Amino acid sequence: MKKPSTSGISIRNVSKVFGSNSGTTLALDDISLEIPEAKFTTIVGPSGCGKSTLLYLLGGFDLPTQGEILMDDKPVRRPASDRGFVFQDFALFPWKTVLGNVAFGVQANGYSKKEAQKIAKHYIELVNLNGFENAYPHTLSGGMKQRVSIARALAYDPKVLLMDEPFGSLDAQTKKYMQGELTKIWEKFHKTVVFVTHSVIEAVYLSDRIVVMTARPGRIKSVLDVPIPRPRNYIGEDFLVIRRKVLEFLEEEIQKEIQQNHV
Repeated sequence: MKKPSTSGISIRNVSKVFGSNSGTTLALDDISLEIPEAKFTTIVGPSGCGKSTLLYLLGGFDLPTQGEILMDDKPVRRPASDRGFVFQDFALFPWKTVLGNVAFGVQANGYSKKEAQKIAKHYIELVNLNGFENAYPHTLSGGMKQRVSIARALAYDPKVLLMDEPFGSLDAQTKKYMQGELTKIWEKFHKTVVFVTHSVIEAVYLSDRIVVMTARPGRIKSVLDVPIPRPRNYIGEDFLVIRRKVLEFLEEEIQKEIQQNHV
């Protein structure tokens, strides 16, 4: 296997406006942020603050209304194989097996079917799904489906891994297991990861840096480093201190939103 590649991202004065028949909505307002190479960055914020919108802009699925996003000093304008995306709803092809799903992106990047399947089998093993290569998505649990999604995103060796609440629909025990598995995978490859979540505990457990966004329109409220050695637990003093800081920031924004809605 070739050495995995990594990359950093620059977000410069990015705003996003959505229009509809009822008017316009400012979703993101003048966001500037440096996402460091080979680090695990998590974005948290109140519901509706534009976390997923920002992630989709990073993926090239939409364009900013204002500002620019650069990766390797080149503008991000469309989806590309240098960015892998893991969705909350798994987004697997139901008519393809586990092997077929994981090999799909690799083969689309120009590898032969045989080469793509060889690479896919390596990543299926990495996410502990040996023996399920020929299984179809409808036969898998939620956690297993998400492991397929992660294997698929890693298999074509993107520089950046974008993850939109990938564990949000899982039960508590499966979520905890997947957080541990993702940590192991990240420690192996040290990809640049941008991870969106509603869970502050998840953010502190996984991240090198946590970006806290304001209520809509989304702005950057704070960026916190998480200098806690891995492996981590959920109850250490350093863990609880950072968790409390993030919760305080979020509580401020939620209170502002409540006051604005009742004015």
